[in-house]
Amino acid sequence: MTRRAVVTGASSGIGEAVVRALRAAGWDVVGVARRAERLEALDAEVGSASFAADLSSEADVAALASHLAASGELHAFVHVAGGARGSDRVEDGAAEDWRWMFEANVLSAQLVTSSLLPLLRRGVEHGGWHADAVFVTSTAAQTAYPGGGGYNAAKAGESMLVHALRLELNGEPIRVVEIAPGMVRTEEFTLNRLGGDRAAADELYAGVEQPLVAADVADVIAFALAAPGHVNLDLVTMRPVAQSAQHLLARRPLRPRSTE
Repeated sequence: MTRRAVVTGASSGIGEAVVRALRAAGWDVVGVARRAERLEALDAEVGSASFAADLSSEADVAALASHLAASGELHAFVHVAGGARGSDRVEDGAAEDWRWMFEANVLSAQLVTSSLLPLLRRGVEHGGWHADAVFVTSTAAQTAYPGGGGYNAAKAGESMLVHALRLELNGEPIRVVEIAPGMVRTEEFTLNRLGGDRAAADELYAGVEQPLVAADVADVIAFALAAPGHVNLDLVTMRPVAQSAQHLLARRPLRPRSTE
């Protein structure tokens, strides 16, 4: 039986990489994002299907669930959609940016979960003995840093949602997996966060030897989904070797300490 997964945030970055990784692993994949033209280009390249939706909209998520229910079984969803806006101090934060971050990260996760869980249960009942709900959060959910208050709070909220969901689903054959990446260099995330300031975005990664890329995160997600059905990877925290902690980043080539 070919398994089918939904991947949100699929028009770029980690979400797009997850679509590619799961298609390579033999999954049927439905990519979801707002930008239909980018989804269609990805479909043409890798053979995925797609559905354009704003995941902070109850109506859009309900339409997604109806579309999926009418088009086959669902065995997993990978919720990547989210994002950050601004790097202001807490006292200077723009309410509009904070509201957007909570809707994009927390509300979207709740809406997707509420709408797609019944489909995961149906997929189990119709022949699959387990299903998967995977969420991409961030190490920003675990450690605060100056200028990150809004994103820290939003991702911490999403992470707590994931923890609560895992407890609430105890006794059901549904794995709940959280992937928390540290520094990942993608085409849009930091640029969007900094209002399109390319120089500031490039400066964030300056001197860092091999930050994570989207494909690294996608590979870990594919691994989690391929694990035996009784194995749940509750939380995977992943960082580049150059980033030992949220606040400790080597901006120089990595070299072993001299033994002489």
